[in-house]
Amino acid sequence: MDNLKIPHHVGLILDGNGRWAKERGLIRTEGYKAGYENLKKLSVYILNKGVNILSIYVFSTENFKRSEEEVSFLMNLVIKKFKSDSKYFMDNDVKLVFSGSREGLRKDVLEAVDYITEFTKNNKKGILNVCLNYGSRLEIVDMTKKIANKVLNKEINIEDIDEKLVQENLYQDLPDIDLLIRTSGEVRLSNFMLWQLSYAEMYFPKTYFPDFNEKEFDIALDVYNGRDRRFGGIKK
Repeated sequence: MDNLKIPHHVGLILDGNGRWAKERGLIRTEGYKAGYENLKKLSVYILNKGVNILSIYVFSTENFKRSEEEVSFLMNLVIKKFKSDSKYFMDNDVKLVFSGSREGLRKDVLEAVDYITEFTKNNKKGILNVCLNYGSRLEIVDMTKKIANKVLNKEINIEDIDEKLVQENLYQDLPDIDLLIRTSGEVRLSNFMLWQLSYAEMYFPKTYFPDFNEKEFDIALDVYNGRDRRFGGIKK
């Protein structure tokens, strides 16, 4: 498609890793490994296409309800892969930030998060926002507490509270998502960035995430370009 419109901010729910593994006679954790390797390449591809921010749903607050073995594997994956691949992200000029609650995360996970955040903080190609131990409702609760404390401490007046202030006090001060993609065919948001998704276009391909490659993303871009985006009835 000529004159392709590139979304500024893309949200990506990485779904279907476990089913991808099951259909191949593999254990679920093999699907997560495959999903990460795909994410590593795909995230750089997406940012090189001109997307400025890619927000990915890696681990929700509800995921702690999974088996202890699976949760431990996913936490170890975060530590080993993101930390060991920090040079890869550095070489590709990708800045990593993390959204989510720090409460309940292991010390070694927090250390890995802090390390790669600091290591990549000056990169300019684009932002990879990793949503880890994340839930949008909890984010809104935490934001409300932050603003309430500022009012109580007389840092701001209650009249100062507006949408801009709310956004500034979320886990990351990032613009709204333009395009939300959830792989695997599931059609729900699962408590992902509800504030930021207010006017997003949504796309739900049936492809499991380990197979959602560069070609699949280009198809998503074509779908996005075919949409007539409106904001409260006003076309932009």
